[in-house]
Amino acid sequence: MKIKTKLTLGVGLLFFLIILLSIVGTVYIYKSKDDTENILVANYNSLEYCRNMLAALEEKTEKVFQKLETNLQKQEKNITEIGEPEVTAKIRDTFESFKLNQYDTTLESAIRKDIFRLMDMNMQAIQRKSEIAKATADKAVFVIAFTGLLCFAIAFTLLVNLPSNIANPIKELTESIQQIAAKKYSERVHFEGYSEFGQLAKSFNTMAEKLEEYNNSNTAKLMMEKKRIETLINNMKDPVIGLDENLKIIFANEEAIKISGLSPAELLNKSAQEVSARNDLIRTLIQDLIVRGQTVVQKKEPIKIYSQNKESYFEKETLHISITQTGEEKPKLVGHVIFLRNVTSYKELDFAKTNFIATVSHEFKTPISSIKMSLQLLENERIGNLNDEQKNLVGSIKDDADRLLKITSELLNMTQLESGNIQLSVLPTDPKEIISYAINATKTQAEQKKITFQTEYPDSPYKVQADKEKTAWVLTNLISNAIRYSYDNSTIYLSVQQSVNRVRILVRDTGQGIEPQYKEKIFDRYFRIPGTKKEGTGLGLSISKEFIEAQGGQILVESEFGAGSTFTLILNTAPVTL
Repeated sequence: MKIKTKLTLGVGLLFFLIILLSIVGTVYIYKSKDDTENILVANYNSLEYCRNMLAALEEKTEKVFQKLETNLQKQEKNITEIGEPEVTAKIRDTFESFKLNQYDTTLESAIRKDIFRLMDMNMQAIQRKSEIAKATADKAVFVIAFTGLLCFAIAFTLLVNLPSNIANPIKELTESIQQIAAKKYSERVHFEGYSEFGQLAKSFNTMAEKLEEYNNSNTAKLMMEKKRIETLINNMKDPVIGLDENLKIIFANEEAIKISGLSPAELLNKSAQEVSARNDLIRTLIQDLIVRGQTVVQKKEPIKIYSQNKESYFEKETLHISITQTGEEKPKLVGHVIFLRNVTSYKELDFAKTNFIATVSHEFKTPISSIKMSLQLLENERIGNLNDEQKNLVGSIKDDADRLLKITSELLNMTQLESGNIQLSVLPTDPKEIISYAINATKTQAEQKKITFQTEYPDSPYKVQADKEKTAWVLTNLISNAIRYSYDNSTIYLSVQQSVNRVRILVRDTGQGIEPQYKEKIFDRYFRIPGTKKEGTGLGLSISKEFIEAQGGQILVESEFGAGSTFTLILNTAPVTL
């Protein structure tokens, strides 16, 4: 049991007994007081009123009836004993008769007799109540004495035991501290239980162990290691910044100081939050540390830094340093290290790749379009009939040309997204028109597999805030995928669900579905489910996601392997114009 608990229980018990003793004493004192007041108020007043009435009868004056009436009324209001109402009523009746015949001595004698009878009744009551009051006083003395004795016994027990429970461990701990002061770091204390002394012993032993460890260490060696680490950090080509657990900058290599534009005195041993107030780079670097512990979802983009008259790109990596100290169990955060990896060369290569793909894709579109026009001419019977082998060859060339045109379009869309040159025309659009366009665009593909469409719209569908062309392209791509992975003679379900701020467009198929391990990867660029025999570049869903998110929407997927998939486009509701 903890010492605090022991003290609380001991003092609390004494406090409770003191309160109990006070309550018991107060209760019995009030009982005695009530008994005494009962005698004084109830019976003594009745005797006083009777004495006054007898005195009035003796005076033989004109005021005799007034005094008798006054005291008799008071007596009538102070009836407390059994039989007292009848005697008082009898006095009242005799008194009324006496007022009519004041010279009748018989009536006067009757009044005196009843008054004496009334006084006798109250005298007996006083004697009886005095015995009750005495019994109450005797009982009070016994109870108060017993309670006081109990309090004394408990207080004496606490006086004997409690100080030793506290003093003995302190004495032992004092002796151990003296041993530590004498540099005997192997000294340990052992207190059993989970009291404060047990925790104190654990902390003391941890301190002694650390002191012993420190005493056995080589300070010069530690300083050499510190200088070696500082030299290694300063010779790193990438910027490195170290902070303690309170976000104080404790080290920064030369590259980090160079790109920050600050001097070492302005950066080192300063609070990062104070430095960030006047330096945009430091503010960007510590942003995720300030909001650490909160849910922050954002895409990791390279940081563009203008330094030494040129633009450079860096990828940031933050390492949170935690250590488990000697004698402790839980790891403790001791600082953070921010690494900035220079990816300028890779970024330049990425720009070059994007421009190359855009140029090549654009150049491909013209010959591919020419090939398709030539195929249309070949299929025209007015030029000449083709035999079956030629028709098959033309069909194969047409399919390949369509596939090349689709790949080229997807590559162009991707380069627009990467370069940020995508142009969106976000206007209020009817979702029914987008769905109708996508169904018509994929109608031929669906007829080849005898697939039907089933649509469901609200009675009064809202308009969505979207780029009609890009959204229709996305929906066409989703329906095309649904047809590709659906079985023959199946149905694809399209529906619109709406709320106040959002409109959902759902595309559901009953095909083979997506395996759970691939569901989160299907929106990655160039990703194709392993083992699939269906054609595609792996760019369609990635581009679709980029198009929808660029309009402030979302694209989600739900799938059960073997039972089909449901893709959902979530778009903002267009404002209602009056």
